[in-house]
Amino acid sequence: MKSFPVFSFRKPVRIFHCQPPAYMLKAHGLFKDASMEKITAIKGVKDILPGDALIWQHTEQTARWIFECFGFNEIRVPIMEKTSLFRRGIGETTDIVEKEMYTFRDRDDEMLTLRPEATASVIRAYIEHNLSAAEPVTRLFTLGPMFRRERPQKGRFRQFHQIDAELFGDDSPQSDAEIIFMLMHFLDSLKIQNLSLEINSLGCKACRPTFSRAMVNYLKKSEEKLCPDCQRRMHTNPLRVFDCKVETCGEVISGAPSILEDLCADCSDHFEQVKSLLDDLQLPFAINSRMVRGLDYYTKTAFEVKSGALGAQNSLAGGGRYDGLVSLLGGPDVPGIGFGIGMERLIACLPPSDLSPCRTDIFIAALGKRAQQLAFGLTQTLRKSGIRATMDYADKSLKSQMKKADKFNSSFTLIFGDREMDENRAELRDMLTKNQKSLPLDQIHEAIIQIIKERESFCEPVYNNR
Repeated sequence: MKSFPVFSFRKPVRIFHCQPPAYMLKAHGLFKDASMEKITAIKGVKDILPGDALIWQHTEQTARWIFECFGFNEIRVPIMEKTSLFRRGIGETTDIVEKEMYTFRDRDDEMLTLRPEATASVIRAYIEHNLSAAEPVTRLFTLGPMFRRERPQKGRFRQFHQIDAELFGDDSPQSDAEIIFMLMHFLDSLKIQNLSLEINSLGCKACRPTFSRAMVNYLKKSEEKLCPDCQRRMHTNPLRVFDCKVETCGEVISGAPSILEDLCADCSDHFEQVKSLLDDLQLPFAINSRMVRGLDYYTKTAFEVKSGALGAQNSLAGGGRYDGLVSLLGGPDVPGIGFGIGMERLIACLPPSDLSPCRTDIFIAALGKRAQQLAFGLTQTLRKSGIRATMDYADKSLKSQMKKADKFNSSFTLIFGDREMDENRAELRDMLTKNQKSLPLDQIHEAIIQIIKERESFCEPVYNNR
């Protein structure tokens, strides 16, 4: 930036580090009106455009239908929560809490956070509204945006979306197998290929301390090779070392002891039953004793689904059991298990789709002022009747309006002008077959509804595939 002289009675001085007034910048050709700059989306967030939104809708509605078949009910939770909810629920030593949360102080001097995941919010609502009183075993799911400040990359954004399912009140291995089976059934229903399921047991508060001590003793031998974060975490939460992406840390933990070797009898038996039930369901899986997930609240069963279509960052969905988390957040001592699916990653794994934006049922091509007036009222009436109708208010030529009908992918086009109105008729063109027939104008509303409803290829909502 140029320097600008500031004059005094003695001698001029130059100021380099302040912002000069706009008129001075303008005089030196440096002024740029910020109001004229193009505003773009924030780094790490993206728009979901109409063509993509159709795929998102299809995926979400498929989730809703399948989860409802398994007895799960939808819940919607706030985007913002008190910061303490996530610090207590997720864990102070996790990357999410330490590095990634969007946290701010509101005007009431309270610390708030944009939710980085859904489980803690669902549990807060479950406790606050005493949902366990209505049904001892409660099955809930939610869909929506989450927020983490991490490095944007393929399938990973700062605003991302999750499908989340939670089951409270049952600690049986059957619940573990059920929720894993539901997850895989949902992914199979979307025809996603090249999936692999990995499972592990993280033990409980009775047996995990034994493994933690074994991990600390092992890590001490190579402490100098660990990154600063892992050097700290090996004393606060040794399991977090397994989550580190630093290459040298990965080399160190490659020979680390397995948590499965230190499971207590109860955890070992629980894990064996889960494996047996998955075998009974003919659900292939692999055991990954180094998988700890990225959250502190998991106990016993943990699982992760990976996709070969995602490259190095191949985790598509994951979850696990979190017995004790509900009571930790101030609720009753009830067990829980759940999973989360990253929508952006899920969409990236979907096979090529033949879904296209829903076509317009009928385009009304009206020629002349009288016809335009009649067409406007007819368009609104048809819309009110559940027909996707549209028209061009510009009163352009028939050729121009027919082009627009094609652009809207319209099934039919209704054509009339002053002459047709005098003769009480309108021409209905089938845009697929190009056949055309006359319809009486005084019965046009009922006739159009009947014709469109009778067409088998009439564009139904994409989720109506039950």
